[in-house]
Amino acid sequence: MEDFDPEALRELRYRAKGVLRQRMRALRNSIPRESLAERSSKIRAGLLGRPEVAAARTIALFWPIVKRGEVDLRPLVAELEGRGVRVAFPSIHPETRVMTFRVPADPAAMEEHGLGFQEPLLTDPEALEVDVVVVPALGVDGEGNRIGYGAGYYDRTLPRFCPPGVAIGVVYDFQVLSEVPATEGDVPLPVVVTDERVIEV
Repeated sequence: MEDFDPEALRELRYRAKGVLRQRMRALRNSIPRESLAERSSKIRAGLLGRPEVAAARTIALFWPIVKRGEVDLRPLVAELEGRGVRVAFPSIHPETRVMTFRVPADPAAMEEHGLGFQEPLLTDPEALEVDVVVVPALGVDGEGNRIGYGAGYYDRTLPRFCPPGVAIGVVYDFQVLSEVPATEGDVPLPVVVTDERVIEV
């Protein structure tokens, strides 16, 4: 790698991530929905067993994009709220494109604002501190490096909350890769929960 021009190496890493992103989306789309539902149930159980989650007062989840086969965390909302936990969700400002987390009065009433996923209203209260941020991914490796959809929202947002909060990635176990190319601005995940194991970096 020492013989590579830094700019050329950077471009190679971005291209490799783009290829991996396409392949991982195709792989996830090929899995039957019944299998994904079963795997999601195991991931939810794994999250509830984490000490960071047990001690949290505010947790940021994400509402799944069902047609993309994302991990389904929706049943956790009632479980966590029943424990007295505030549940927040990603909210992207339409003008600044800055992502934060807001606490909706009714998560089921959130709306899609043009980015493909359900978001709280801009009038919902912002969560200024979050103890756990649960992060979606298309793929991760054993070092916590993550492939998302490529917009970088979580990579830009996580440093504002973690630390002191803890970021926990959730993926199906078939999304764990041997290596994810690290690029500028990437924020590795210290914990990843799959349907078969927990990866701690």
